[in-house]
Amino acid sequence: MKYSSLLPLNGRWKEQITDWLSEDVPSFDIGGFVVGDDEKTATLWCKQNGVLSGVPFADEVFKQCGVNAEWIIEEGALIDVGSDGKKAVAHVKGPARAILLAERTALNILARSSGIATKSRRIITLAKDSGYSGIIAATRKTTPGFRLVEKYSMVIGGADTHRHDLSSMVMLKDNHIWSTGSITNAVKNARSVAGFSTKIEVEVQSQDEASEAIAAGADVIMLDNFTGNELKDAAKSLKQKHSDKKFLLECSGGLTEDNISEFLCNDIDVYSTSSVHQGTSIIDYSLKIDH
Repeated sequence: MKYSSLLPLNGRWKEQITDWLSEDVPSFDIGGFVVGDDEKTATLWCKQNGVLSGVPFADEVFKQCGVNAEWIIEEGALIDVGSDGKKAVAHVKGPARAILLAERTALNILARSSGIATKSRRIITLAKDSGYSGIIAATRKTTPGFRLVEKYSMVIGGADTHRHDLSSMVMLKDNHIWSTGSITNAVKNARSVAGFSTKIEVEVQSQDEASEAIAAGADVIMLDNFTGNELKDAAKSLKQKHSDKKFLLECSGGLTEDNISEFLCNDIDVYSTSSVHQGTSIIDYSLKIDH
């Protein structure tokens, strides 16, 4: 199974990579002039332990620059750099100036993508080790222009991507509720146009609001910013009170690698957190001409 098959063959993402390369060289490439077009080989090194992610995006960078990359490590693998402090992940071949043109853009993508995949893998492992059997999901708090890479990286790390954009699921938050007057009105308005295939999620601040959302027909109830014990009590109570209804409970708000164990309980179906992709560390890579 290749994760790259998730990406459209002729999607907008390829045009974005063209833009990123153009941004990196807006006028003269004097460094490229210096090295010329002699055929060279290079090694792509990973310099930190982490999950390799972002391969199809780096491949597209190389392709647009006229460079070929042969990957030694499979995407999604956990890389251990060992005592050497680095591990070869790919061999690259092409004109010298083309390799150097592709270098920084490809490395930046791999670094950020692998950082997100690594953080996702860590949090999911922590959750499973704590006995949690539900879903760990990300959020829509992605970087403008880099959303697809970040969502892809979550998949590589094993996290649920949650909604990709405003069109992929309806999430009714406090501003929607205040604007329409009530949870019931907001859900009714959404359902009138969403159709049978689109789920509706409602963010709530109390058990009473959760009960209203469930009665209104919401598919997912997000218990937002509850404390650990409040969350567990509320989830258990709602599942018992509305046992005749079909819905998912989601928890969100301030979840991190450090505190997630305080919140985990199997009455919550989904835990969503932006900590798997917002402000995550990168995994360091380098590309060196063989000499």
